[in-house]
Amino acid sequence: MDMTGIAERGLVLLGCGKMGSAMLAGWLDGGLPAGAVWVIDPNPSEWVRAQGLHLNEDLPPDPAIVLVAVKPQMMGEALPALAELGGGGTLFVSVAAGTSIETFESVFGANTPIVRAMPNTPAAVQRGITALIGNDASRAADLDLAESLLSAVGQTVRLEHESQMDAVTGVSGSGPAYVFHLIETLAAAGQAQGLSAELAMKLAKATVAGAGALAEAADEDPAQLRVNVTSPNGTTQAALEVLMDRSGGFPPLLERAVAAAADRSRELSNG
Repeated sequence: MDMTGIAERGLVLLGCGKMGSAMLAGWLDGGLPAGAVWVIDPNPSEWVRAQGLHLNEDLPPDPAIVLVAVKPQMMGEALPALAELGGGGTLFVSVAAGTSIETFESVFGANTPIVRAMPNTPAAVQRGITALIGNDASRAADLDLAESLLSAVGQTVRLEHESQMDAVTGVSGSGPAYVFHLIETLAAAGQAQGLSAELAMKLAKATVAGAGALAEAADEDPAQLRVNVTSPNGTTQAALEVLMDRSGGFPPLLERAVAAAADRSRELSNG
């Protein structure tokens, strides 16, 4: 990541909770000088305080980037303070869930380059995936810069339309919670079959993490990987006949779950 332009003009991070801190750690590791970062956060962690950056100080006049990482309900009071930075050469990047590009344009002006992004919580261990979409004022270079910054915490993908962000929320934004619940329930099922709670949880965590890593690394798609471990009339097939049931298994359950998350995302976006 080329930090030269950012280091010269500065980067403003509005909100530095778990997601903001994860990104900041990635940027600092990637060579961004702490002196080029301005953080605005009413309750910064001890880690943030110890980084030697500008904390709750007057902002630079023309920062390269303002990255908005506050909770959606805090937008109303947080954004107006930055309104004077709109309409210039500053790129605004938002990782706030449910806050539309239109909301930002109403504060900063439609001629302000704005990129909306949806990361997920594995960003905390540099294993996130972030979807991005820019407004009409954003150029290819703006999207490249936003993508470069967000790649510090994992993979990135670009969307064709902002409306796709609701589906992204349902799959990858909220998706880690589905997997955590899978681990919970897989461990509980192991316990029900006679394993200790500790052993069942260790097996469940390692199995889900290992299968995910294999799915990313393998040339075959997940369907083929499933077939590879399913012997005819064996133990895996017995389990899959339950899980793949079209009326009560994973297919209809996950379809309903993702739709519920996407629908809620649309409701929140529409205020």
